[in-house]
Amino acid sequence: MATSVRRKNRSNPKRSVNLYYIGVDIGGSFTDLVVIDDAGKFSIYKAESTPGQLIKGVVECLNLAAKDLGLSVKELLQKVPYFAHGTTVATNSMIERKGARTGLITTKGFEDTIFIQRIMGLYAGLSIEKAIHFSQRSLPVPIVPRNLVKGVTERVDYSGTVIVPLNKGEVRNAVRELLAQKVETIAVCFLWSFRNPSHEQEVKKIILEEAPGLLNCISSELIPVLGDYERTATTVINAYLGPPIATYLGTLEKNLRDLGLKGNIHIMNSIGGAFDVKEAAERAVYLLSSGPAGGVLASLSLGAALENKNIITTDMGGTSFDVGLIADGNPIIASTSVVDKYHILVPMIDITSIGAGGGSVARVSDRGLRVGPESAGAVPGPVCYEKGGTEPTVTDADVVLGLIEPEFFLGGRKKLSKALAEAAIKGKIAEPLGMGIIEAAAGIRKVVDSQMADLLRTVTLGKGYDPRDFILFAYGGAGPTHCCGYIGDLGISKVIVPVMATVQSAYGAVASDIRFTFEISQPMKTPPYFDAASKYLDVERINSIFEMLETQGIGALRKDNIKEKDMIFRRTVAMRYRRQTHEIVVDVPNGKLAPLDVDKLANEFDKKYESVYGQGTAFREAGIEITLFRLDAIGQIKKPVLKTYQVGSQDPSKALLGEKEVYFYEAGGFVKTKLYDGTQIHAGNLLVGPSVVYYPGTTIVVGPDYKSSVDRYLNVVIERV
Repeated sequence: MATSVRRKNRSNPKRSVNLYYIGVDIGGSFTDLVVIDDAGKFSIYKAESTPGQLIKGVVECLNLAAKDLGLSVKELLQKVPYFAHGTTVATNSMIERKGARTGLITTKGFEDTIFIQRIMGLYAGLSIEKAIHFSQRSLPVPIVPRNLVKGVTERVDYSGTVIVPLNKGEVRNAVRELLAQKVETIAVCFLWSFRNPSHEQEVKKIILEEAPGLLNCISSELIPVLGDYERTATTVINAYLGPPIATYLGTLEKNLRDLGLKGNIHIMNSIGGAFDVKEAAERAVYLLSSGPAGGVLASLSLGAALENKNIITTDMGGTSFDVGLIADGNPIIASTSVVDKYHILVPMIDITSIGAGGGSVARVSDRGLRVGPESAGAVPGPVCYEKGGTEPTVTDADVVLGLIEPEFFLGGRKKLSKALAEAAIKGKIAEPLGMGIIEAAAGIRKVVDSQMADLLRTVTLGKGYDPRDFILFAYGGAGPTHCCGYIGDLGISKVIVPVMATVQSAYGAVASDIRFTFEISQPMKTPPYFDAASKYLDVERINSIFEMLETQGIGALRKDNIKEKDMIFRRTVAMRYRRQTHEIVVDVPNGKLAPLDVDKLANEFDKKYESVYGQGTAFREAGIEITLFRLDAIGQIKKPVLKTYQVGSQDPSKALLGEKEVYFYEAGGFVKTKLYDGTQIHAGNLLVGPSVVYYPGTTIVVGPDYKSSVDRYLNVVIERV
């Protein structure tokens, strides 16, 4: 099934348009496609994703878009200079263990590093509640079987000095043994190779001699940083995902070219930008958060248009609630992440998730009400979907409370059963807890809202940010329905439901710039009780490192035909007090640094440390270390700009559908609530809560203590009365 989702004033097929920009995000249930023309008008299209035939949904959406615009698919694609794509292929290949058969060559004696995982694999990714229970812990399914790990003689020390030369004969034998065992790709990771990559480079040369064209990945090229286990895991995962990503993207590109596309194809990465197809295949590990990153990038773009630099991004879908932060105009980046119980060192937009979505299952446990993290998923889905589900969910509760209208769900294309939702909540929740159906449904909603509010506290206050300094973006299918509940008492003054709320990740893909990240570990430290950091942190060495990274960045951007005037570089370092393990990322000014700049860097680290851990926690007497140097190379490209609309009357009566009684737990009962057709509201309209606004892809709920207005971009802005 494919569907077109547009407001009536979004496009005019008769208007002459020179260019269209297309963004696509393929999710587990739906493929989302956004078409934006050179006047900023947009149309949204959805098609069901087909496992094993993901490109089918893209083609279905393109057919809908072309028909809508009065063009053939070929005519449409010939007007597209930039096709951007966010994908879950890397994530799915990892979770489902459908990557390539991978071999690993490493330093002899360290063959078990990838299996031991510094004991972290047992509890990686588990919540504190689960991690304390031994029965919940388990090691991940190995990416590389033990028989495909080969140790070879070599050794480099921490300074990069060769202690034991590489035994090339052992390397050649190891490569031949792996090829005999039908490996499709080989990963290489030696100790301290980031300080001296010569041994890894020699292995790469031998691999290509023995098997020309075989995909290989060496750690010193991919991620030259500290942490032998994490570096090994990152390199192995990149090699493991490379072939399926290359196959998928190759097929995608061929299909699009055959259909008429002549413009550039870029793939959304996890660090806040895009790669071309070839780069994406070589850096497959960077695609592991491609979809969620798109939502944050869309928020960054819209935030810039609205002149908001501090944004909390919240994406509530059917299964999870994802939260990210944009501070001072930049997404917060995590240096390390956990993916399917493996730790990887690829920097990613820091997105924290919990199992709280519209499909989260409610149950009675230990005489109390629990919601999530289990989800009913798309199949069978919530009970009200009438697809065989028996466990009540958050969506069922919203239907029972009157917040979701069964007749208007998905623009009326899917009818929901309120009776089935009531029966499930009655039998599974209300009767066991001795309460009424409405009370039980309100309890489900309040519990899930409270869980999401707790996560917002953790992501903001827990990381040293005051939520009162931020606005909040609510998107995803369920985010606009619950946002007035989960902002809790955090003091957030404004919530914005973006005009692209249901396809935020697809819009993020087309609204992003080209972006590469280059890192290297070159540890530097002061002694304890130092007086001036510049006496011990060599400024010339720091300048030399950043010059090297910038040279790499310029080279990468030039390959994408980015001109010098469109290049932006952001420099950061990871710092910590000596003998600590947790690091703080500190911005470094561009240009040649002087000793005074190094002293300012140390002072900024102290200040930022206290902002995270509390006043008085800085401990300069321990000494300071720089553990990592990072350069973000950004290539600005021409992107679509959303159309602005003239702000008109505050009167939304033309969009009014009627009124009905809706239950709000914050009001303690049913409240007469106005209902609006979201496709008919206009810039300037003012909607006083309580009110419910129906869109084809979501429902916006404005609580009793809130009001909402429609801005010039047609975003819905919710504020407390």
